[in-house]
Amino acid sequence: MIDNPKPARRRRRRWLRRLFALPLLFVLLTTLQVAALRFIDPPFSAFMVGRQFDAWLDGNWGFRVAHDWRDRDEVSSHLPVAVIASEDQRFADHHGFDLEAIAKARRSNARGGKVRGASTISQQTAKNLFLWSGRSWLRKGVEAWYTLLIETLWPKTRIVEVYVNIAEFGDGVYGAQAAARTYFGKDASQLGPAEAARLAAVLPSPKRYSAARPGPYVQRRTRAIQRQMRQIGGTGYLERLE
Repeated sequence: MIDNPKPARRRRRRWLRRLFALPLLFVLLTTLQVAALRFIDPPFSAFMVGRQFDAWLDGNWGFRVAHDWRDRDEVSSHLPVAVIASEDQRFADHHGFDLEAIAKARRSNARGGKVRGASTISQQTAKNLFLWSGRSWLRKGVEAWYTLLIETLWPKTRIVEVYVNIAEFGDGVYGAQAAARTYFGKDASQLGPAEAARLAAVLPSPKRYSAARPGPYVQRRTRAIQRQMRQIGGTGYLERLE
């Protein structure tokens, strides 16, 4: 008796169709996700969820992430200017990736100097909001895709609004309002330029550096960021994002 090969071929074709459909489904779902978050304020980020689970795994059942969303007009304009001056001065001009900064970082790293990154605010927003911590080509690829979506579907003002609301300013302290209340005892709308610069100074490593007890590095970095804020035009820089 000869087996009929047709059912086997049909099964293979069905599996191939499903396999090819997965990337299309990913594109569709992620596009809808990012499009919705242009108008809906995210109640939490992937990094917040990860930090909370880490605390529970360590047996710290009383730990709670500090986070309280504030709209753009409820956050002092000094804070977005400070993070842009500190981390991404070409934010208004690039489309998600700062190619000049990437080239400089590669040259510096190739020379064996201090390892430099070239991550833009758009990339950091994508990473913090949607992804997991760690380093892998898969994560970087997904981060790049989300960055393209964010830059395509959100205005620059929305990107920086989300970023200052989800950035980690200390262990378990996320966003402008939680940071302002934790470190300065005031609302995010009342942050002055020096306070905003100090918060931006700890962003590269918020678990290592403290906005509450700034050491020599944070103090020097705060003064440098304040100079950079003035150099890029202060709060007037934000008009370029409109």
